[in-house]
Amino acid sequence: MGKPKVVLGVSGGIAAYKACELLRRLTESGHDVRVVPTAASLNFVGEATWAALSGNPASTEVWESVHEVPHVRIGQSADLVVVAPATADMLAKAAHGLADDLLTNTLLTARCPVVFAPAMHTEMWEHPATRENVATLRRRGAVVIEPAVGRLTGKDTGKGRLPDPEEIFEVCARVLARGVAEPDLAGRHVVISAGGTREPLDPVRFLGNRSSGKQGYALARTAVARGARVTLVSANTALADPAGVDLVRVGTALQLREAVLKAAADADAVVMAAAVADFRPAEYAGGKIKKKDGQEPAPVALVRNPDILAEISSDRAREGQVVVGFAAETDDVLANGRSKLLRKGCDLLVVNEVGEAKTFGSEENEAVILSSDGSELAVPYGPKESLADVIWDQVAPRLAARRA
Repeated sequence: MGKPKVVLGVSGGIAAYKACELLRRLTESGHDVRVVPTAASLNFVGEATWAALSGNPASTEVWESVHEVPHVRIGQSADLVVVAPATADMLAKAAHGLADDLLTNTLLTARCPVVFAPAMHTEMWEHPATRENVATLRRRGAVVIEPAVGRLTGKDTGKGRLPDPEEIFEVCARVLARGVAEPDLAGRHVVISAGGTREPLDPVRFLGNRSSGKQGYALARTAVARGARVTLVSANTALADPAGVDLVRVGTALQLREAVLKAAADADAVVMAAAVADFRPAEYAGGKIKKKDGQEPAPVALVRNPDILAEISSDRAREGQVVVGFAAETDDVLANGRSKLLRKGCDLLVVNEVGEAKTFGSEENEAVILSSDGSELAVPYGPKESLADVIWDQVAPRLAARRA
């Protein structure tokens, strides 16, 4: 079997230079990449650069090598088309089916998954015309990654920055791995919590846990690759921002609750993968608590934090909302998980065994997914992205059934 064929479309924005890094990652991971730039993009990165980095010719014109019918053949033979950066002009052309150069012709003939990574000024991204074009493309099955927030051209800062090329590559890898042209979470808004909350004791100390956030971030990346609009509520992680998510950073359980409830108001699914502290100190010391010679430290009084999963499950923000919880257990794993599923009232509960050298901080995980209908699904040890896909495999048909 030959190398997967990827078409990398590059449209005319300043972020075109970042596509060189995306191209490198695609070629070094074993993909056969054909770069199709627009004429405008060549003002930023020249044709010779794309040809040298990809090992394939790079052209903007439908009239070159006419005997090979490139305006049809390139799209027909592709396993994936990714456009990065995708300007507002390119999104408009794609949404309206225009075909005035090789890239737009390629998009019209492609029958494989298509990924757009937009990059533009905030005002252009937020314009109703662009939002309608994005909605149209998503409705047709394209994966349109949400742009990142950060420094734009000149001194401007805001939403519209091209996501990190490594993260765009991860989306492309997940889309290719699934090999499905129609993403099953297209048009859905999903909210995911990740990481571990920290409850301040004094200005330098906190009560926390060992959660790295890797499982929640894997859920976010796989949801983006399956076409969802993703809000990721992240508590105290040191991970790179996944491409295509609206990231909300929080610290404590109360902050996480506020952010999740706000985002869940229009969400189709909520996945509570974060390790939320059950308790917090009853009092916060304004100064560092000092050791006193000859004296034992005073006991730390604790109070309960809100049960966010139970609250969301019992008072769903919209009809048909699917709620998924996580149960990290150290003993009697399944028995405790089944009991927790009944108490929380969620649709699915992902139960796994944790410990000092288990799950937390690891790249792999294994779990049993318990369902409110009584079914159980064991997911064997493997990458956290694989578990994430299995979870979405359980969520997607439930959403489809409730929509119907």
